[in-house]
Formats: sequence, structure tokens, C-alpha cells
Amino acid sequence: MTSPASPVFDWTGPLGLPEFTKIATTDFAPAFETALAEHDAEIQAIAGNAEAPSFANTVEALELAGNKLSRVSSLFWNRAGTDTNDAIQALERDIAPRMSRHYSKIAMNKALFERVDSLYQKRSDIGLSPEQDRVLERIWKSFVKSGAALDEAGQSRLAEVGEKLAGLGAQFGQNVLADEKNYLLLLNDGADLDGLSDDLRATMAAVAEDLGHKGKYAVTLSRSIIEPFLSTSARRDLRETAFKAWTARGTDGDTDNAALISQIISLRTEKAMLLGYDSYAAYKLDDTMAKTPEAVEALLGDVWARAVTHADTDRAELAKLITEEGGNHEVAAWDWRYYAEKLKARRFDFSEAELKPYFPLSGMIDACFDVANRLFGITMTERTDIAGPHKDARVFEVRGRDGKIIATFIADYFARPSKRSGAWMSGMRSQHKLAMPDGTKGEIPIITNVMNFAKPAAGKEALLSLNDARTLFHEFGHALHGMLSDVTYPSLSGTSVSRDFVELPSQLFEHWLTVPEILEKHARHYKTGEPIPRALLDKVLAAQTFNAGFAAVEFTASALVDMAWHTAGDKTDPATFEAETLKKLGMPEAIAMRHASPHFLHVFSGEGYSAGYYSYMWSEVLDADAFAAFEETGDPFDPETAEKLRSYVYSAGGSRDPAELYKAFRGRMPDATAMLEKRGLA
Repeated sequence: MTSPASPVFDWTGPLGLPEFTKIATTDFAPAFETALAEHDAEIQAIAGNAEAPSFANTVEALELAGNKLSRVSSLFWNRAGTDTNDAIQALERDIAPRMSRHYSKIAMNKALFERVDSLYQKRSDIGLSPEQDRVLERIWKSFVKSGAALDEAGQSRLAEVGEKLAGLGAQFGQNVLADEKNYLLLLNDGADLDGLSDDLRATMAAVAEDLGHKGKYAVTLSRSIIEPFLSTSARRDLRETAFKAWTARGTDGDTDNAALISQIISLRTEKAMLLGYDSYAAYKLDDTMAKTPEAVEALLGDVWARAVTHADTDRAELAKLITEEGGNHEVAAWDWRYYAEKLKARRFDFSEAELKPYFPLSGMIDACFDVANRLFGITMTERTDIAGPHKDARVFEVRGRDGKIIATFIADYFARPSKRSGAWMSGMRSQHKLAMPDGTKGEIPIITNVMNFAKPAAGKEALLSLNDARTLFHEFGHALHGMLSDVTYPSLSGTSVSRDFVELPSQLFEHWLTVPEILEKHARHYKTGEPIPRALLDKVLAAQTFNAGFAAVEFTASALVDMAWHTAGDKTDPATFEAETLKKLGMPEAIAMRHASPHFLHVFSGEGYSAGYYSYMWSEVLDADAFAAFEETGDPFDPETAEKLRSYVYSAGGSRDPAELYKAFRGRMPDATAMLEKRGLA
């Protein structure tokens, strides 16, 4: 057993943080042992309480139980995602199924569920506040969906299924990370670099040098390198090589995920059937805004038809451009980005290379903070005196209008081989107002943003593409959802909302990136400090819906395949099932899914976005309509609208049904018109 003095549990540093530099990999295993045992004892005490069930001794006690487990889990999963190693990965493979087994045991504790159920059945008679009623309902449903109402045999099998799924998901993610980490296409000076901007060349040279290949240029599978390379490299042979490696993640040798996908789908289907659902998708959608797979398919189907039509028109234009340049080949998947970039430059008279110098990372961070200040009155101050969880991570204190600290924000912006790909927000600690065992009232949130921008050479500025800048705004929108949370109960805090509502705060925040006054203020040349020229800004805004068909096809194909897997997925041959599903849809040959199944981390590395990738588009319907509320006032920072947005979206967490929250903000439910117009698909 670890001692209580373990640095994993000592969160008494500045801003309530642990001392990250004192936490060794070897600290995690004993910390998990201590935390699991303590949480188990807390649960037994609640379940075995001789007093009659009350909201305080059952629901609130459950809300506060497991504090140590939450701490070690948040620190461990952050390190597993951002700075992993062999020892961390071995522990991850062990602890994921153990955690599943631990929580299954809690969910299937008969005495505990009886206490919760007795309160739930008489909830209208015990004087609960609306938020108390909501948290009780959420906890009760969680128990039921975790098998509390099953017989002993059903509970045992459900626990076994959950444990197996946790282990398979961990292995799936590690396989993808291994493929991303191990791939390296080294280029030489000269013809290998034709078409690449000076900025991209410098970044690739810095990455190559970091990996021990000074004098070379590295193409990795980090999206911040592979996408600009595919968009600008004049070497079609190199584009093909890199693209095929990018889309082949999780398909070969020891890291082939096919067998894992088959097992995951089979086990998820069994889980849903055990709980009385027709499909895993029906199980996952039961407590969302969409409610049913049919509702999801109706939205995606409409967008898909429009997207394919637009993409076909765009493909014809790209083919014409290839012919004009003397090419005699069809538009292949490794050609689309390259010729689309050329077509955009011709149509709008600017290129991504011309744009990037006006989007330095530092300026875009300032833009995020400025928008948050103007909308919600918060200020962000970097604390360079506090070490983060990695040497590249930055720590910020967050203060409200009254000057009080309301949150801690940690940002980790740069890609590295030990970090999984993508971008995400997570909470190291959730906001709540309950009295703690030490007498303090509540806790302020500790929120992290993780990105994978290409790290520049020492002393150089990281330059972002417009899509990179959108990603930065997107994840900071998630962070605001966590930082501005103002609820009583931890399980309702921040992003603890239905999957198809959780993307609203993030996608909505993206809109402020392209508000002209924000770009004019913060999109400044990284060398001269000059603002982005108005003429260039006008072109950028005019080009926002360019290539809309491609973007919608690659996303919607992934979402539709996700739903297909979880409604009637073939459990024997994943590659064939995916190919046949795409054939039925009429997938354009020149476009690849944004996330093919073997590396679809959202869906197969865990259950968070499984049967839920559609939620980005569902939330897009909401975010387009929500931003229209500001546009209707003529002021993108209208104070009255911003205050309602904070109250009913960013601060409300899961305290009310998401449809109720949206209607409280907007006065009505949205339709898809604004979203289709925003995407250029109307």
C-alpha cells in the first residue's frame, strides 16, 4: 500500500494542483491500490448505513465518495494520453479492466441500489430541489443501465463484458498510437520538398532533428504535419505514400485492430441485449437529445445526400484542373487536398501558406482568451512559476468578474511521439459546491486542453492553419464548459451532459474565431505584428464554405459507419463490412472517411463516442442556430445574449434536460437550416 503522503494524492500546491514533477510512473500502481480500496470501503459504508435512506446519506454521499480514485485516475489518464511509455501502457492494460470491474461491482451492489431506488420511487414526496431531482434521476438511470435490475447471472455476465471491453479499448488505442509513433517518412532537400512552404519545411526539419535525423525532413502521421503536406506537396508519389500510411493505421501486423473491432462489436451488442435494448445504438441513444438511431439517420441522411452532390461537382472541377496542368490521372484520395488547395488559391486568390503567418499560436491563444473575457468577463493569467504535467504544458489561473479565482486551466499544445493524436479537453477536477470532509465548501475545476500542433524549432513561432485555429477555439469552448460550471453536484458538473449536447459549447465557440473584429485584432503577422490585411480577411471569410462537399462527406461517412456498426454490425470481417456499408451509401472513391474503423479512436478506444460520432453534427445544428441569436442582435458580443448563454449552456452542466436548457437560452428548439447554410449545403 502507498502511504497517505503519496504525491499522487497531495493536491496542496498552488491553485490546488499536485506537484507534477514529483509524481513518478511507479507511484501510480500503489496509488490505484489505495484509492480502489478506499472507494470500496466508502461504498460499503453507504450501502450498509443503518439509517433510513436520505438524499444526504445516500445521494450526496455517493457524489463525494471516491475522491482519491478520481485524483489518481485523472493524473494517470492524462499521462497515458500525453506522455506514455511502456510501463504506463502496461498499467493501462491492467487498470482499464480493473476499473470496469470496480464500477460494475458498485452498480450491482443490491443494498446500494435499493437505497437509491427507494428515494427515486418517492422523489416527488421528499422535497427535492430541481437540481436534486435531476441528480437522483441521473444516478438511478446509471444504476439501471449498468445492470442493477438484472438477476445475478445477468449482472455477472454484464460485468465480465464491461471488463473485456475496457481491455480491448485500451489495446485498440495503443495499437493506433504505435502506428503513429513508428511511422516516419524522411525527405531530402531539393525535389522532395517541392510545393512545401518555408514554415512547413522548418517544422519538418525540427521534427526530424528531434528524432535524430538532422539534415532531413520528417513527414509524420500527426495531423498538423500530414494534412498540410498532402495539401501542398507537388510530389504525387510522396503524397500517395504518406496518405496510404495515414489511412492504414491499425491495419497491419501486430497492430491490426480488425480482431479487436469484431470482439468489441460483439460484446457491445451482447451488453445492449442484456439490458433489454434492440441494439447497442438504441442503448447509447436512450438518454440523448436524439433518442433513437432513426432520428440520427434522418439528420445524417439529409446531409449525406447534399454532401455527395456538392462533392461530385467539386471533383469535376478538380479533374478539370488536373487536365489543365497536363495530368492524365483521375482524382485520387491523395490528390484531393492538393488540387483543392490550388483551386481555392485560384478562386479566392490566397493560399494557406499566405494565411499562416497571421495565425501564430500565441495570437490565437490571446484571441480565445479575449473572446471569453468579452462574453463572460473572465481573465486568464499564465503562472510560469507552476510546473504542469509535462514540460510543454502551461498553467493558467482563471478569474471571474469579481476577481476571484474560479478555475485552473492547463494547456498542452504540441505533438510528441509519446502523445496520442487528436485534440481533447478533460477535467482533472470537477466543480461542485458540496461540503468536503475537511470542512471546505466545494471545489473549483481544474481543466486541461490537449492539442497536437507541430512544435517549431527552438525560438521560432508555431504557425497555425485556419483549421488548427478552429481546433484551438473548439477545445477551449469545451474548457469553458468545464471552467464556468456552476452546479452543486459533481456528477452534473461541466461537460456531464448528453453526448449530442456536449459539443454545443465547443462548436459554438468556434464561430468567434472568424468574427472580423477578432481577426483584425489578433490575426497579426508573427514577424511584423501587422494585422491581417482587410482584403485577405475578406477572402478568408468568403472561402469558409469552399470544399464543403468534401468536408461533409468525410465526416458524415464516419458517422454513418459508426451507426451501422452499432445497429447491425458484421462481427466477422470488419474490412468487408465497412466497404459494403460505404458502397451502399455511394461513397465517392476520391474521398476517404475522416476516421476509418481500424483507427477510429472516438468509437473503439472507449465507449464515450461509440454510436455517438453523429453528435458533432447534431450539436452543429444547435451551434449554428445559437450563434444566429447573436447575429440577430447585430452584436456578436451582445451582453444580454451572452449572459443567457452562460446561464443556460456554459454554467448549467447537466442540471436540467438539454432540450430545456436550449429552449431557455433560445426560446425555442432549432432546425437544421442555419447549419446547412453555414456548411454551404443549403
